[in-house]
Amino acid sequence: MPADGLPRAVLAGPSNAALAAALLFAIFVWGGSNAAVGYLVRDWPPFWTGFSRMAGVGLVMVALLRWTRWFGVPHTPDAALSRALWWRGGLSLAVYVALFTCSLQFISVAHVAVYLGASPVWVLLMEGRAAHSGVMLWRYLAAALALGGVVVLFWPKLAATGGQHHWLGDALGFAAGWLWAGYSKLCRGFGTQLSGVEITAHTMWRAAVLLAPFAVWELATRPMTWRWDLVGAQAYCIVFGGLVAFGIWHSALRRWPASRVFLFNNLIPLTTMVWAWVLLDQPPTETFWTAMALVAAGVVLGQSTYRKSEDKPTDNPPVKE
Repeated sequence: MPADGLPRAVLAGPSNAALAAALLFAIFVWGGSNAAVGYLVRDWPPFWTGFSRMAGVGLVMVALLRWTRWFGVPHTPDAALSRALWWRGGLSLAVYVALFTCSLQFISVAHVAVYLGASPVWVLLMEGRAAHSGVMLWRYLAAALALGGVVVLFWPKLAATGGQHHWLGDALGFAAGWLWAGYSKLCRGFGTQLSGVEITAHTMWRAAVLLAPFAVWELATRPMTWRWDLVGAQAYCIVFGGLVAFGIWHSALRRWPASRVFLFNNLIPLTTMVWAWVLLDQPPTETFWTAMALVAAGVVLGQSTYRKSEDKPTDNPPVKE
């Protein structure tokens, strides 16, 4: 097993097809994890749900890195890298997890997943100006299409009246999509010094620490429901949605440009919708398919602006203060 925690057959050499297959598996697993979180927040408060997941993944990974050599020899972050892991990695992940779990109290899992599916477009915009103005024009058009999908989901809530309709969940889901894009972009810079597994471990336990005060407050102010099905759902999120999927994701970010990796993110709404339909009895709404089509069109158009030379991985910049 190499240092990134993935089989050598997946990561050895220039095996792009194997890495793509691993990412597809991660997207499938994440769909189930998203549905499991939607199941959990029916009975568990959102901050506790996010905290317990981050703590579970982070602590298990730290223990494996410390007491085994399954993922190679671990690296000890220096002071500058440690601060960056706190305030660039851990903080952005903690806010993302909080927004994601809170949004599921208002809207369906599939709708939140559509907002996350637009993340590749936001990553393209975060990567700065392209060499040619025409390319940037196409990227702005891609962003407009993705925003069109967002509006399709938002509009019924904004146009409706009465207490039965909530736009807050859509706003939180949209913000979570931006935070997910920002978190992955920030973590890409850690790839020169840490493996994918190490990035996941360090950012997740730090995110758990930052979420802990809010989780304690929830436990002190509202009753908790404890059932084996809830524990099992959280265990799935920790093992598959955390250990497996995040390890694959960060390993891919070390080898491919973030915008290329995020192309696979476009499939998360589809896998989430299937899982939610089967497990949560949440069939897709009328606006889901239209919004999904617009977001997918924006992602595909945005990716088409990438020249082949830009598709090659480049050295990541060192972590700075």
